[in-house]
Amino acid sequence: MSQTVCGFIGLGLIGGSIARALKEKQADNIKILAYDIDSTTLSLAKEEGIADLITPEINELFSSCDFLFLCAPVENNNHNLKLIKKYLSPNCILTDVGSVKSGIHEQIIAAGLSEQFIGGHPMAGSERTGFINSKARLLENAYYILTPSSDVNKEWIHRYETLVKSMGAIPLILDASQHDYVTAAVSHLPHVIASSLVNLVKRCDSSEGIMKMIAAGGFKDITRIASSSPDMWQQICTTNSENISELLGKYIEDLQTLKIYIDKKDSLELTDFFDTARTYRDSFIDAGSGPIKNTYFLYVDIADEPGALAAIATILALNGISINNIGITHNRELQ
Repeated sequence: MSQTVCGFIGLGLIGGSIARALKEKQADNIKILAYDIDSTTLSLAKEEGIADLITPEINELFSSCDFLFLCAPVENNNHNLKLIKKYLSPNCILTDVGSVKSGIHEQIIAAGLSEQFIGGHPMAGSERTGFINSKARLLENAYYILTPSSDVNKEWIHRYETLVKSMGAIPLILDASQHDYVTAAVSHLPHVIASSLVNLVKRCDSSEGIMKMIAAGGFKDITRIASSSPDMWQQICTTNSENISELLGKYIEDLQTLKIYIDKKDSLELTDFFDTARTYRDSFIDAGSGPIKNTYFLYVDIADEPGALAAIATILALNGISINNIGITHNRELQ
């Protein structure tokens, strides 16, 4: 049985995680070809057995690819697309992993490659960057959005869906413009808000840094993503500016309304505001629609002592219960 050749132009956090997932799930069937501007990254990928073949430049080696992933930053992808076009096999499925899809689709149409392009966006990430922080499990049970060009053969879409499922991810097909609006709301705007909140605290903190010192779990949780790459988020904000700006405007309107409720000490409106948010947020936990089925959440109060968490995990394991995710909530911070 011949191997499926997957090429990667850029091997950072997401590209590296996809490559690792493919190797972990079907090592015998997948051959990885990788290019990255960082020679250290390529050497590490080769040493760890993730990349079967590495190259210091975009060249004819990529003509053997069945799938080709553009995994560099958006601005670099546009340049790399021009370089790869002359080597691209007509039987290769071309894709990317960018957080914004409309722009790359426009570039693909201009390049005359719409018959073989299926945009891709794994809804997974980390505040850490680079191949060194990539993990196969980053994609596990994560939605992997596909935005096929209108000219792509349906069989090719099915092939890509199958590849995504083999990584342990969940394929979801959306139109490119729909994708950009949805991700602006649930991914891009939260990063803007988190960074704004951190900058607000920095600006308002005392010279002794009291706010920073006592910032508890709640603040750290909702601002964790502010530690992500500034360059990446600058590019996302400029390439999906229309959608982010529209939603940011609506959010500002909501904040202005909330400020009025607070200024007036309007108990009824404030209660309704928090109750509506709580009810809708809790529905995320209980939702069983779509590919992701119901998950049971278990909250356990445990002593702050060595082995307490391990004991809970052991009890669940002995009863055949798999832990999908686990976290620690410090109850003294739930104020």
